[in-house]
Amino acid sequence: MNIALIGYGRMGHEIEETAVKRGHIISLIVDRDNTDDICREKMTGVDVAVEFSVPETAFENISKCLGQKIPVVSGTTGWLRDYNKAAELCRLNNTSFIHSANFSIGVNLLFRLNAELAKQMARYDEYAVSIEEIHHTRKLDAPSGTAISLAEGIMKQHIKYKGWCFEKDKSDNMIPVRSVREGSIPGTHIVMWDSDIDILSLKHEARNRKGFAAGAVIAAEFISTRKGVFTMDDVLGF
Repeated sequence: MNIALIGYGRMGHEIEETAVKRGHIISLIVDRDNTDDICREKMTGVDVAVEFSVPETAFENISKCLGQKIPVVSGTTGWLRDYNKAAELCRLNNTSFIHSANFSIGVNLLFRLNAELAKQMARYDEYAVSIEEIHHTRKLDAPSGTAISLAEGIMKQHIKYKGWCFEKDKSDNMIPVRSVREGSIPGTHIVMWDSDIDILSLKHEARNRKGFAAGAVIAAEFISTRKGVFTMDDVLGF
C-alpha cells in the first residue's frame, strides 16, 4: 500500500517504521507545517491515510481525505463531537473510515474483557467501579480516549452507570476517572471494581508505542480494500 501519514510525532514515526517493515510505502508525510499537502495533487496514488494529528485539526484532516475518496485510519482523540459527520462523509464518498481511541490489540482485548466484566458486575450492587489512566506529560487530552471508551463500555452493560466524571467530581451513578500525567509513560489503564471485601482489577500497561502502531497499520490493511465505517471489532473479528 501507499500510505499518507498525517501527523508526524512519536506515533507517526512508529507507524512509519512498522508500515515499512510490513512492506508498505510511505508516499506522503503531512505535519503541522504542510497541511496544504492534503490535496488531490499530493494525494494521488495514496491507498490509505493514517491520521494521528491533534484534536484541533483532526476533523479537517479527515474530511479532506474522505472528500478525495481516500480511506482513513484515525487514532486522534479529543475531536469525537464531529465523529458522526466524518462517518456520514465517508458514506457519501463511498470510501472507508475507522477511528479508535486505541489501536493496540491488547487494549482492544481489554475493551472486550471490560464489557463482559461490567455485564457480570451488574448483578452485584456491593461493587463500585473506577478508572485510572496514566500517560506521558505531552498527552494533550484528559481523560484519555481509551479511558472514555472503557467508561462507555461499562455504561452499556451496567444499568447503574449513566456517565463518567473526573475523580474530583465523583457522584452516584457516574464512573469516576482519574488522569495522571507523568514522565514518558506510553499508556496505562486500570479498571477497578471495589467492595468492602475485595478489589477486582483489569489492567493494560503499554511497554512502548509499537503495539499502537502495529494495530493502526493492520487497520489500514483491513480498510484499504473495503467500503464503509468500521471499528477495531471488525478488524479483529470480534
